[in-house]
Amino acid sequence: MATCPPCPIRPHRHTHWWQRPWVRYGALITLLALSGLVILALVREQTGTRGFLVGLGLAVLPVPLLVAAFRWLDRVDPGPWRNLVFCFAWGACAAALIAIVANSFATRWIATATADPASADTLGATVIAPVVEESAKAAAVLLVFLFRRRDFNGIVDGVVVAGITATGFAFTENILYLGNAFGTDQLTGDRGIASVTAATFFVRVVMSPFAHPLFTVLTGIGFGIAALSPGRHHLRRSLLPLAGLLLAMGMHALWNGSAAFGDYGFFAVYAAFMVPAFGLLTWLVVWSRQRELRTVRAELPAYVAAGWLTPAEPYALGSMRARRIARQYARQHAGKEGARAVARYEACATSVAFLRQRGRRGRAGAGFTVRERELLDALWHLRGVARPALEYAARATAPPAPRPVPPWAYGHGHGYGPVTYGPYFQPPHGPYAPRHPQATYAPHPRYAPYAPCPPPRPHPHRP
Repeated sequence: MATCPPCPIRPHRHTHWWQRPWVRYGALITLLALSGLVILALVREQTGTRGFLVGLGLAVLPVPLLVAAFRWLDRVDPGPWRNLVFCFAWGACAAALIAIVANSFATRWIATATADPASADTLGATVIAPVVEESAKAAAVLLVFLFRRRDFNGIVDGVVVAGITATGFAFTENILYLGNAFGTDQLTGDRGIASVTAATFFVRVVMSPFAHPLFTVLTGIGFGIAALSPGRHHLRRSLLPLAGLLLAMGMHALWNGSAAFGDYGFFAVYAAFMVPAFGLLTWLVVWSRQRELRTVRAELPAYVAAGWLTPAEPYALGSMRARRIARQYARQHAGKEGARAVARYEACATSVAFLRQRGRRGRAGAGFTVRERELLDALWHLRGVARPALEYAARATAPPAPRPVPPWAYGHGHGYGPVTYGPYFQPPHGPYAPRHPQATYAPHPRYAPYAPCPPPRPHPHRP
């Protein structure tokens, strides 16, 4: 068996008070709370109390659907909830506050300089707003990319982080627009379908709830591709997020400027650009999710050969249907705690697969061994509940074995034809395949630095 390198011993360093985690978390929470109070006061001042309450009640409707959609995309390797809460709060509070203040200041400055308020509003909506808003939302993606790099592994993570941030931003913006529309209806006396509130709700909530997430997702894709790039390509890792941000600004400017294309400009841009872009990005994200599942199936056989996993687990962990069946099995036999243990096991195994992939590509970093050992220890402690559930799920989702071939079909012999089983029954193949069932595990020399550690063995004098 290959042995893991010893855990590096880090010298003790004096930690300053501003480097402590609780100080950073406290400062971040304070910043977001103050931003939320200020944006709340600004929106209420512009819409009034009744307009604010009406806008809040209508703007909250698409939020659960969008959050659920992004969480569904992130089911393969779900990120922690604290990252998503931070992104939503940043978009709803900090980014919205930056956008309101910067857009108002820029529009007033242009109107004063040109003495043409109408052109200033158009220029502010088509040029200033896309740059300011997309930059403010991209700041959240950048912070997660820099300080939560462990949870940022690829395109899907970038899409989820960017989409949740944009959902929070759209939530605050919808409160403002719907509240102002309600105030206009109060002055004109319009009600029902013919009211400005109904028209605003139809355009912003029914037709285009994905508009802001669609723009910012382009930035997230840029960060996701940068996360997949090798560490030596520093220029590519810097230019890809910038390219995604520029694309997001361009699409946002096209969307805001659709009103200048005539009476049907909005519907033309919606049909010609927004819907195809939404379909293309949806396909890209689903393809990326399937790619993550293939990565799990390709990387975990190394840990089967090392003894950490059973042969059925890579197949079960590489199928969303098998994962769901395993959690249901654990819930039936071990209750909610068992289902949570299986979900935790699935998450740790997926993280191990992605960590090993980064190691083979030269992007593991100095903490590869420590992180891998943490995840493998978590798998070892949860194996008692998770392994039976995953083996049951592998049997339940395995492709059916072919029917026996009669002897006359071969022209000779008196037995049946060769019988094959599901992919999870096959022995490990590739650079991690043992040459003989009793052979010692010896990885390919190229991957030797990232050879899995052997699992712990029971003490000979303990049961």
